[in-house]
Amino acid sequence: MRALLRSFFRRTSLRPILRFTNRHPHGRPTLADLLRWNRQRRSLDLPKPPKADLSPVTPDLGRIRTNQGEALATWIGHSTLLVRMAGLAILTDPHFGTHASPFPGFGPRRWQNPGVALEELPDIDIVLISHNHYDHLDLPSVRKLATRRPQTLFAVPQGLQAWFAAHVPGAMVQAMSWDECLRVGTLEIFFVAVQHWSKRGLWDTDRSLWGGFVLLSPDARFLFAGDLGYSPACREIGESYGPFDLAAIPIGAYEPRWFMRNQHVNPEEALLVHKDVLARRSLGIHWGTFHGITDEALDQPPKDLALARENAGVLEEEFFVIRHGESVRIREEKSGE
Repeated sequence: MRALLRSFFRRTSLRPILRFTNRHPHGRPTLADLLRWNRQRRSLDLPKPPKADLSPVTPDLGRIRTNQGEALATWIGHSTLLVRMAGLAILTDPHFGTHASPFPGFGPRRWQNPGVALEELPDIDIVLISHNHYDHLDLPSVRKLATRRPQTLFAVPQGLQAWFAAHVPGAMVQAMSWDECLRVGTLEIFFVAVQHWSKRGLWDTDRSLWGGFVLLSPDARFLFAGDLGYSPACREIGESYGPFDLAAIPIGAYEPRWFMRNQHVNPEEALLVHKDVLARRSLGIHWGTFHGITDEALDQPPKDLALARENAGVLEEEFFVIRHGESVRIREEKSGE
């Protein structure tokens, strides 16, 4: 019996717990802060519903599916993008569910349908997962993708491979650390450090990594920033991997600032990210999809982005938003190129 107990404790409580940390440490809201925020938003009846029409446009499925050689990004919703580069179909943070929550039918709900339905997607070669929060990693969505095409490769942060083994058995998974490179054909994919954190259950805070993805091909350079607070990590991405033809940068889920500032950029900070990473053009994502994640209305981020652009002297074509289901070229050819 003593031998069994010694063996048990060696395998469990005496084993060091691996927790990841940001390269540039920052504060984080406490449980008391969370309770304070929930009291405030109840008393103010927040968040308010959007006034603008946020419904998707009809996607150009022929263009999306046939991949006629152009590097293309299609916004499906929140942080879900379909990226066509180097002859590959790549999906970021796939979420096609009705709620961003651990509890089916509860929590922040989808305000409109995905811009492209999962069933309408082309065969997906690679899925990129930035981190394990419920609005970025949706279990039913990744299960459907893995079943739909068993050859699909899931590139995930270090520490998340065990979750996939337990919940999506049989899926092809490549765990990545910061600055690690995955090469598929002529495409190079780097997992890069951003300021954020991870948590999916009660006891797994920061037990898996988080980050963004840099995609480099012979004819296009693209950054998917994932989810982030503003930090020197943005400048380091630009110095190491920039410039980019297009960067997908979050502009939503930022209020109240006292609670969100270390984990979510607001539109003003998103412009700083745009400049730091050396993006020629940037696309605003992480807004307009799930009602109730934070306090601003779903249609507020584009308004705040327009004001921030005006104050910073940045043109709309340099940092813009599109509708759910709309596509944009990753590399815009200029005269003389």
